[in-house]
Amino acid sequence: MLPTTLVSSRSQGNGALSPRDAARHTAGAKRYKYLRRLFHFRQMDFEFALWQMLYLFTSPQRVYRNFHYRKQTKDQWARDDPAFLVLLSIWLCVSTVGFGFVLDMGFFETIKLLLWVVFIDCVGVGLLIATLMWFISNKYLVKQQNRDYDVEWGYAFDVHLNAFYPLLVILHFIQLFFINYVIISDSVIGYFVGNTLWLIAIGYYIYVTFLGYSALPFLKNTAILLYPFALLIVLYLISLACGWNFTKMLCSFYKYRVK
Repeated sequence: MLPTTLVSSRSQGNGALSPRDAARHTAGAKRYKYLRRLFHFRQMDFEFALWQMLYLFTSPQRVYRNFHYRKQTKDQWARDDPAFLVLLSIWLCVSTVGFGFVLDMGFFETIKLLLWVVFIDCVGVGLLIATLMWFISNKYLVKQQNRDYDVEWGYAFDVHLNAFYPLLVILHFIQLFFINYVIISDSVIGYFVGNTLWLIAIGYYIYVTFLGYSALPFLKNTAILLYPFALLIVLYLISLACGWNFTKMLCSFYKYRVK
């Protein structure tokens, strides 16, 4: 059952947090608590993290509803439990090994591919996107420019991880079953299937990202986050018209990077 009760009041008579509680709610304190729990597996709720992964496919709105509960109970939007990040890392490792196997890579090439996918595709790009979205949302989407109404950077990174997980499963797992026998062939059906999977994966990333920011009650005009859908559709149609196979290009790129 999801938590729905509010925490007891920790505020002083004027509604402000006491100095002790304020110190506990600083970004540094939250970050320290999060990183500390990375080394205490027994304190992580892996069952709940698996629940989130399931519902990111079937009903992502329910996942962000839980972020509301966390804000009510723990006074923060971002996750305080790294279990989701740990499970995502395991998914990255398993799917990347499968990707290396399908592409007929050697052991050391697969390790290089794994390092690239983890530190560049997931973490590096994630840090860039999260920072960009954190800046844009706080600069242009907040209804009231007030310190009490701002998007936490940790929440922006959580939104990226939420959106990245379905993309990872579609492109690094489901797609594996079609690469060698369908997608990388020179036939029309090959680049149609491959590019359609890319359309679904990136479209899902955009949609889950939109849900993440639209779930914050103090943001406005979050519908603009859906505008990239138009560009995505245009690129998809152009790729089909030109016979541009995204997956084949990606496979060639990865093989080049791990040499």
